[in-house]
Amino acid sequence: MFARLPGYRDSMLPIPTQLRRTPRLLFGLVLFGIGIAMIVLGDFGLPGWDVFHQGISERTPISIGSAVILVGAVIIVVLLILREPIGLGTIANMLVIGLAMDATLFLFDEPNTTWPRVALTLTGPLVVAIGSGLYLGVRLGPGPRDGLMTALARRGVTLWKARTAVEAAALTAGYLMGGTVGWGTLWFLVSIGPAVQIALRLLSVPYAPGEPVVERHGALTRAEH
Repeated sequence: MFARLPGYRDSMLPIPTQLRRTPRLLFGLVLFGIGIAMIVLGDFGLPGWDVFHQGISERTPISIGSAVILVGAVIIVVLLILREPIGLGTIANMLVIGLAMDATLFLFDEPNTTWPRVALTLTGPLVVAIGSGLYLGVRLGPGPRDGLMTALARRGVTLWKARTAVEAAALTAGYLMGGTVGWGTLWFLVSIGPAVQIALRLLSVPYAPGEPVVERHGALTRAEH
């Protein structure tokens, strides 16, 4: 089996390379899930997609982590229908982040005082950025939601317009379902891009011989599941 790298035709990594990078991929995804759970525990506002996931959780019997997995699975089906490349990282992203979120939220209760909640909200995006640097830096495929942005861009929608429209729709729908929007939402928006770019520079694995260079564009330098 090979993982197809988004943005490249017939670009594939051999199994041994994928296996060597898988522990780093999984560790990064676990950190990503922990970081998002920290923001949930802070309860001062979630990132756009996670407002949507939380809204689903508020309206159904499923947990927020299960909502992350469910939404990711639906998007992957859409990507397959559109014949978009799916990497090992895309599938792992769908499963691991939601599981890590639920595990963290099971182990830790929301703080009762303000300052611990503020600290969680401020540092959560930094943990997400480190996780993103690890999992995107192995180049085994971005998350389903970033894959959706790329798919729209391939079909003539300007990338920033695709991202803005989809994220705004997710945030609005999530808010209407009971998801939390606040200053934490804005903090994540302004902090995550620069933090992920730094993490990618520091944590990306060296390219293997013959591995095509992946151009980082807007969909891959912002952290999405």
